[in-house]
Amino acid sequence: MDVAHCYLDGNADAVEFCSHDSNRDVLAASTYTLHEGDQPSRYGSISLFNIDVETSHFDMVYSEETCGIFDIKWNPPAGHVNLFLAQADADGYLRIKTLEGGCDAAQGVHLKEMTSEKISNYMCLYLDWNPSATSITVGLSDGSVSIVSLLESKLEIQEEWKAHDFELWTTCFDIHQPNLVYTGSDDCKFSCWDLRDGPSKRVFQNSKAHKMGVCCIQKSPHDPNSLLTGSYDEFLRVWDVRSILKPINEISISLGGGVWRVKHHPFVPGLVLAACMHNGFAIVSIKGDKAEVLETYKKHDSLAYGADWHKGEASQIGGRTKPLVATCSFYDKLVRLWRPENDIML
Repeated sequence: MDVAHCYLDGNADAVEFCSHDSNRDVLAASTYTLHEGDQPSRYGSISLFNIDVETSHFDMVYSEETCGIFDIKWNPPAGHVNLFLAQADADGYLRIKTLEGGCDAAQGVHLKEMTSEKISNYMCLYLDWNPSATSITVGLSDGSVSIVSLLESKLEIQEEWKAHDFELWTTCFDIHQPNLVYTGSDDCKFSCWDLRDGPSKRVFQNSKAHKMGVCCIQKSPHDPNSLLTGSYDEFLRVWDVRSILKPINEISISLGGGVWRVKHHPFVPGLVLAACMHNGFAIVSIKGDKAEVLETYKKHDSLAYGADWHKGEASQIGGRTKPLVATCSFYDKLVRLWRPENDIML
């Protein structure tokens, strides 16, 4: 059920609804475009949209040109008044911007750069905030991971180490045990690190489960024992991490395309939104030892990269509960808003 769409000036690779209640109708979208040649250049943009959930109005209220962006994330609320948007850039910088103004164009909503830090001479590919919004983990294109603190509007690299042999596509904090950081890479390895023990000591590394590169890792906000991984090998895997030294792969489901991003629904346990690259987007239900695809969305004509759930309450449409979803695709430069056709809020 399509709600609205918008074409961007560059290749769309990430969409993120604001996680703060006061601005949950603000959607950010980023782009990354490579100009090849003797001197390749990477450029991008970041845009803000204001969404009227009731009328389905979808208005771009701000846009700026940037370096090529690989990932964006709003800071978790964590008692913060300020709204921060972090971006991982192709020039090796981590940038933090604040959302200023109101929620519509008349009030001049915009992003203002608060601080930035050159993390590496390599590209920043992915980022994740810790639950208290005081630290960020960044994956780099040389296989390194960097832990960066944000204190008093200043970024400072706390630790950095070579975690993998190839591009580090994903890294995240364990939201239930923030001293743990997970990483996944093009080397097909899925690893965990304990920040209390020093950067050179791994808690575990799994090099057999994924047949191709690991693209995404997400800890469940509803179940402290459950974690998801997605891979180029097209499988979404559910892990039980109660035995942290040797987590158990409980469930695997093929989604028919490389699983580039996964997002847990903010309120409904076991409901997952996945961006499946060459096979569009999928909504997956995970219950007990069973995973099934509830719905697919294939109205994008290019690589399915970015996806997110709206953080507000789902709407009742035709007697059915319909959450709002934002997705984006790469080469067709398209952002779409849509609602599932089926009643999935079970």
